[in-house]
Amino acid sequence: MSMSSLSAQNPFQLNKDHDALLVKDLKKSADFYGNVLGLKEIPNGGLPDHIRWFQLGDKVQIHLIQSDEMTEKNKGVHFAWNTAELPKLMEYLKSKNIHFENWPGEAGTTNTRPDGVKQIYLQDPDGYWIEINDGSL
Repeated sequence: MSMSSLSAQNPFQLNKDHDALLVKDLKKSADFYGNVLGLKEIPNGGLPDHIRWFQLGDKVQIHLIQSDEMTEKNKGVHFAWNTAELPKLMEYLKSKNIHFENWPGEAGTTNTRPDGVKQIYLQDPDGYWIEINDGSL
C-alpha cells in the first residue's frame, strides 16, 4: 500500500482507547480521577493491583500505573477533554480549592482559542496536565 493510497480520512478507523499514566501514589491518583473528577473506575482487565483503570463518558480510559519512574511534565503535552458544563466544573474546582488556569497561566479563568473554544488547564497529583474545554460538542 503506497502512502498516496492512505489519503482518505482515517482509513483504518482509528479511535482512542486509553491513555496510560505512570503515577507515584496510586491511591492518591485514583482518588483524584475517581472522586474529584468523577470518572468511573472499571475492572483493570485482570492486571496486577498496581494498575487501576478509569473511564470517561465516551468510553476512553485512563490507566494509572504505580511506578517510581516519572517523566518531566510540560503544559504543551497534555490530554484534553470536553464538557458542556465548563462553567459548572470551574465553580466546582474553585469550591474544592483545586488550582486551574488558562493557557497563559492566569489562575481561575479560561481563555478562548481563535476557533471560539474556551479552555482551562489543571494538573493531577503527579503533575500531568489536563485541558478541559467546551469544544467538539
